[in-house]
Amino acid sequence: MTAFRYKRDSLYVEGIAVSSLAKKYKTPLYIYSHKTLTRQFDLFDAAFKGIPHLVCFAIKSNSNLSIVKTMADRGGGADIVSIGELYRARQAGVPAKKIVFSGVGKTHEEIQAALRADILMFNVESEQELEVLQKVAQKRGKKAPVALRVNPDIDAKTHPYIATGMKENKFGTPIHECLRMYNKAKNFSHLDIVGISCHIGSQITQTSPFTAAIHRLRILIEKLEKNGIFIQYLDLGGGLGITYSDETPPAPARYGAALKKALKGLRCTLILEPGRVLVGNAGIFVTEVIYTKKQGDKNFVIVDGAMNDLVRPSLYQAHHEILPVKKKRAPFKRVDVVGPICETGDFLAKGRRLPRFLPGELMAVMSAGAYGFSMASNYNSRPRTAEVLVQGGKSFLIRQRETLGDLVRHEAGSLYLLQHGLVKR
Repeated sequence: MTAFRYKRDSLYVEGIAVSSLAKKYKTPLYIYSHKTLTRQFDLFDAAFKGIPHLVCFAIKSNSNLSIVKTMADRGGGADIVSIGELYRARQAGVPAKKIVFSGVGKTHEEIQAALRADILMFNVESEQELEVLQKVAQKRGKKAPVALRVNPDIDAKTHPYIATGMKENKFGTPIHECLRMYNKAKNFSHLDIVGISCHIGSQITQTSPFTAAIHRLRILIEKLEKNGIFIQYLDLGGGLGITYSDETPPAPARYGAALKKALKGLRCTLILEPGRVLVGNAGIFVTEVIYTKKQGDKNFVIVDGAMNDLVRPSLYQAHHEILPVKKKRAPFKRVDVVGPICETGDFLAKGRRLPRFLPGELMAVMSAGAYGFSMASNYNSRPRTAEVLVQGGKSFLIRQRETLGDLVRHEAGSLYLLQHGLVKR
């Protein structure tokens, strides 16, 4: 994470001290490096130079409009999974013909909105969804561009909650059923078969699961061609991991080389849906120590950031490196870093060897740019934090911190509250 480094014992992001950003924007706080975002996109895109391809940023990983626009400005498209993400992508300037719509539960409303927008394609996940797409497209007098999401039964060797390509997962259609499904789609009047899709998981640190999936898809594509179905787009999804702790994922260049070798001879435009690898190491989460506490043999550092702000440690037992914003030479001891939420599962780190922290000091939770704010909530009625983008020597507030009024904004006008005098007209 070259954009986040110590200068004179103080942690900086690009040209600005993290402590000055925390003072200006308060904590907890998400901070992103524009330099890292653009560098990661360019490295990833360059890894597929020489073959037709489209990089569709996975908006679920970080849906802030400024982040999405940064990717769009580099020529990126968008991988979406909801009508909200469709709206965000269009608001950020992503061309409709660079948007692919994934997800197992697309509603009629979402399908209609995507058809109106004229997106590149729908990644269809079930036979019933195929039938609904036909009905909705027919009603609108349009042809829906479709790809079937294939579940290739590949072990991505990642956390079970983010593995998506095994037969026991909810995603996609079992590969042995896909030929029948494609033949069914071919006979629908308002479907246009344009592609094939596959996404096997997230935070994958080896190339072998990806190349194994390509091998299985190649066999299916050959069978489809024999049935008169020709594939224009091969969507391999995302999933390339990053270094949080001791992981050693392949660099984009090695990942791209492995995929291009496996794809040799296929006449398709490759679609990729990276998320974490583009934004994960471009962001940090800054939190302030409120108290320290010793309880029996346990040492706790209690901070103002919590699981509602960054849920990955609680949900996945995920490891994020923690650094002091002011470089410390104090003795290390083993501590749990916990938040104010009334849950035992509210922690940012457990049993971690960290230098001594005192109330009022700042810590930076690293590699928090992906699935950080995008998974945040208002649990315990905590306003969601601000987000800041740093570009060179300037900082930009790209999301304001929520206020207490924001917490009840959509409740305060209810008839019940008015009738019972709990709010003023």
